[in-house]
Amino acid sequence: TYEPKCYTERHSGGYKSKQMKKKVILAFSGGLDTSYCVKYLGEEKGYEVHTITVNTGGFDDGEIKEIESRAKNLGVASHKTVDETRNYYDKVIRYLVYGNVLKNNTYPLSVSAERMSQALAVAKYAKELKADAVAHGSTGAGNDQVRFDMILNILVPGIEIITPIRELRLSLVEEISFLKSKGVQMNFEKAMYSVNKGIWGTSVGGKETLKSLGMLPEEAWPTQVTKQGAETVRVSFEKGELKSVNGKSFSHPTVAIQHLQQLAGPYGIGREIHVGDTIIGIKGRVGFEAAAPMLVIKGHHALEKHVLTKWQLSW
Repeated sequence: TYEPKCYTERHSGGYKSKQMKKKVILAFSGGLDTSYCVKYLGEEKGYEVHTITVNTGGFDDGEIKEIESRAKNLGVASHKTVDETRNYYDKVIRYLVYGNVLKNNTYPLSVSAERMSQALAVAKYAKELKADAVAHGSTGAGNDQVRFDMILNILVPGIEIITPIRELRLSLVEEISFLKSKGVQMNFEKAMYSVNKGIWGTSVGGKETLKSLGMLPEEAWPTQVTKQGAETVRVSFEKGELKSVNGKSFSHPTVAIQHLQQLAGPYGIGREIHVGDTIIGIKGRVGFEAAAPMLVIKGHHALEKHVLTKWQLSW
């Protein structure tokens, strides 16, 4: 429940009071969780829902249009897309390459790092629209909830933070049942897997990752294995940044990374299951595919071993 805002309009017969819906900004990916949030916040709680998709390099133009269309079909008041890809690289990814960062020697922080960029953009948009609340689809099990909440509490202090999936402790089955009751049509079988795409890799979560043993089925991986055999790829670095692939130069390292991903992804390179300790103190398990990040980090690391002194390597 909430207290609706009120305003007055002057009519010939005097003043008339009207209720205004509270405005909520929802971080929207177009998946099951955020689709649930749109319907729940708008139709069950009476909010005016404004969605924002922050692209960190995981979506092409066609996918962005599909997400925008999905938001509008769900009945949002407005939808905005923000491209943070280059900003995300400049402020975060290049430092992960400089440090050859693989969490637990396994995971290139594919989604972990991008969540901060997304939360910053969402907080900025909440200020612009003078929103009453901000919502996100994080569960109560992982780190994303902490990343979003922390940024929002710092940059828009006092704003209401709504997390329906976490607060209601919803299962995937319950979310699907609710959306079907609202007449929402989507590929619910595919939606059983939570997929987060970014330029530095893609995470995949599903029923198999909720337990300590079990591999994701082939169809759950966003990039299918379609290449066989071997292929030679030459990557070139300047001051720690990827500048060219097979002699082809690119305007920005992000473009080079996306090109490398197209070459290497179909081989199934960089597929793995990561088990880590979450900020909230429990174990987390997630699948990920990160062909380009793994090649960039391993290539950069190998180059450092050839050209740096032992003391530079030590430091």
